Amino acid sequence: MRKTYARRVAVEDVSLEVYPGEVVGIVGESGSGKSTLLRILNLEEVPDSGHYVLNIDSPFRGQNLLNLSRFDRRSVQIRHIGVVYQNPHLGLRMRFTSSGNVAERLLIAGERSYGALREAARTSLAASEFPLNRMDDPPIVLSGGMQQRVQLARALALKPAVLLLDEPTTGLDVSIQALVMDTLKHLQRELHLAIVLVSHDLGVIRTLADRVMVMRGGHVVERGLTDQILEDPQHPYTQQLVHARL
Repeated sequence: MRKTYARRVAVEDVSLEVYPGEVVGIVGESGSGKSTLLRILNLEEVPDSGHYVLNIDSPFRGQNLLNLSRFDRRSVQIRHIGVVYQNPHLGLRMRFTSSGNVAERLLIAGERSYGALREAARTSLAASEFPLNRMDDPPIVLSGGMQQRVQLARALALKPAVLLLDEPTTGLDVSIQALVMDTLKHLQRELHLAIVLVSHDLGVIRTLADRVMVMRGGHVVERGLTDQILEDPQHPYTQQLVHARL
């Protein structure tokens, strides 16, 4: 894939494959292109060139999603891609109820029965280990960790093919980070999700990711198994990243 803004290259010659049940981590400094890549994977951005194919049960199976109309890309985004943002304000309506945030995604997808919406929201929140006695509280009164669980429930409500995580533990206390990571590991095992995880925290990457891709200046400079990359980095930039966090 390639993506430029004016004369600045944000992503250049980047390829990525992720399989069901696998977590691929993306690391790199600010401006490395990882956030741009995540927006492309969420169909928020269309690159200048490239292919994006999801193995999904839909009329768009096997097609290059980047060539679809805006309406069809939006349909794929809603039904087959889940995203959890670093900033919950980007992924939630902070003054809606938590259950309403989850139900909204189902409503957009076409569900109209109040009872079905309520039950599906409850099920999704429970799967994200959100306390159901708080499901009618709005996210604005919840802790950061609980807000992330609501985002997770919303993202997973339609059982997407791929889950995109953008710095999901940044800004959380260490103990809350551990709880969120435990929830992510549990969901990944139970739902056999394909997950792309962007994080600057190599501890999070080590805990969650099976493979790692290191980006710098819009390019991939190194990729491989997580233990291999973090224990024996080959590229000087990766060595710098790893040693800076020892």
